[in-house]
Amino acid sequence: MIPPETKFALSGDASIAYQVLGQGPIDLVMVPGFVSHVEYAWEDPAYARFLQQLASFSRLILFDKRGTGLSDRITGIPTLEQRMDDMRAVMDAVGSTRAALFGVSEGGSMSILFAATYPERSSALVLYGTIAKGRLVDDLSGAMTHEQDQERDNVWRNGWGGPINIEYMAPSVAHDERFRRWWAKFLRLSAGPTTVINLLRLYSQIDVSAILPTIHIPTLVLHRTNDLAIEIEQGRYLAEHIPGAKLVELAGEDHAWWVGDTESIANEIGEFLTGKRLTVEPNRVLATVLFTDIVDSTKRVAEIGDHRWRDLIGDHHATLSVEIDRFRGRFVESTGDGCLATFDGPGRAIRCALALSDESRRMGLEIRAGLHTGEIELMEERIGGLAVHISARVLAQAQANEVWVSRTVKDLVVGSGFEFSDRGDFRLKGIPGEWRLFTVQR
Repeated sequence: MIPPETKFALSGDASIAYQVLGQGPIDLVMVPGFVSHVEYAWEDPAYARFLQQLASFSRLILFDKRGTGLSDRITGIPTLEQRMDDMRAVMDAVGSTRAALFGVSEGGSMSILFAATYPERSSALVLYGTIAKGRLVDDLSGAMTHEQDQERDNVWRNGWGGPINIEYMAPSVAHDERFRRWWAKFLRLSAGPTTVINLLRLYSQIDVSAILPTIHIPTLVLHRTNDLAIEIEQGRYLAEHIPGAKLVELAGEDHAWWVGDTESIANEIGEFLTGKRLTVEPNRVLATVLFTDIVDSTKRVAEIGDHRWRDLIGDHHATLSVEIDRFRGRFVESTGDGCLATFDGPGRAIRCALALSDESRRMGLEIRAGLHTGEIELMEERIGGLAVHISARVLAQAQANEVWVSRTVKDLVVGSGFEFSDRGDFRLKGIPGEWRLFTVQR
């Protein structure tokens, strides 16, 4: 699917970035944990798939807390009151009078406070990997010495910029190079090192334990039994002290909710809020689809003859495969004079398309390329879905040596240094609506 548009709600003097997707009967506000970035999150197929699962039964409302992601950056440490105001501002902006709250990790603490303070705007509470009071040490006191605080700050300041803490957040994919690169960039885009240290200090001081008995809305507590970042005792403590709370202990070590057995998490949330288990489609992922095609191939055959053409096409297909692999794409199939490939990031897909164009010209060929980012269906060795058809229609607009992209691709690579020429709105054959298309400038 096409990632939702990012909008901004004004909360006091801060602009809060948010997105809305899904049309379900339940409003579900996802309150992020440590840091977040509502746009770059979609670059990870697993993260995108998890959000789509939630949106299958709800109107899902996403936002970046002030100081992080695309929300206004600030100095100092934001208070929980300010962040509650921010959440209310987002709900007001989308016309949500009452919503279920899905608080993850540190975001769960704010969700608890919001549910207790504004029960008229909170229909249910779902907590995942949440802390009640600081960081678990020997008990729930969360106490740390000054030396321990300084040591923690130094570790995060020195390690920021790389895939820091991945061994605790997502051990099941900690050695996956693609995920490591995505995680490191996700963190860099979400906040700077000083902001991170300030947030860690805030989180270590959080204490919502006294207000747990005042929660009087349906509450689900989810926690992975072997969570390496937040121990299971935190989840058990929450369930014991929130009246009527339901505790579900899930298998796994990952603290990141979008890796590992995410279907169980989505199913538990869906059933808790709707009374029904979800119908999960694990074969659908977000990807950037690339089509290429040789321009005037018939003319070239006439010029060089069938035998030479077959050799040239063989060399061209080998080049396609090598370049797609170099940019970590997946070569899906040959399309005769070109190829169909997918990428887990639009930036890499654009760079690959440009490289393919350059390599083809060195071989005496001219190609064109079209790209679109959306949801695809995995069908054994092939792929399907509307995104594939859109990408093919984008390709159809291109001329020799041109790389055309949909607006979705352009919006997802903001800040990456690419420059585009606006080619206007197009009606793509068989695709509803008008589509704004762009060419990549060289």
